[in-house]
Amino acid sequence: MESVASAWVTRWAHLIAAGGTVLDVASGSGRHARWLAARGHRVLAVDRDAQALGSMASERGIETLNADLEDGSPWPLSGRTFDAVVVTNYLHRPLFGALVASLAPGGVLLYETFATGNASVGKPSNPAFLLAPGELLEAVRGPLRVIGYEDGFLDQPRPAYVQRICAVREADRLTIGNTPPGPPRYALHG
Repeated sequence: MESVASAWVTRWAHLIAAGGTVLDVASGSGRHARWLAARGHRVLAVDRDAQALGSMASERGIETLNADLEDGSPWPLSGRTFDAVVVTNYLHRPLFGALVASLAPGGVLLYETFATGNASVGKPSNPAFLLAPGELLEAVRGPLRVIGYEDGFLDQPRPAYVQRICAVREADRLTIGNTPPGPPRYALHG
């Protein structure tokens, strides 16, 4: 079981509104839910594994929802929006639209999962669970602004081909500190 938050999530988490709400999709036992809650965010962890969700039952700032997102049922969070949606090591393509629609204005999508080529170094190896080149870019094209994107090979925490994106549903205007309202600004590192 991985317990350390993904370097991709930690790199871009500074873009999530302070104290904001976060949807952690396919959260497992909550490595990201716990990390984000410890930083003051309110997190909804969703997974089909009730036992994994149960491990977060007493965690402050974490709500859990036991749901199978692949069983053909309607999206269980219709009408709800979040300041961030986090997805790692999970791919169910029919959810792309619902995930994007779940972002509030200014909301951040942090998505990282396995990509084409991963079969050469391990699991998953089934093409149904591997992103094609540029697939995440296409999934967010239009409604979101891409802030960061990578598609390549990692040695750590284990050899893997991955694709990852940080994309934002832009707000019309943003006030930062004492500066007058202006176009959104996205710091490229925290």
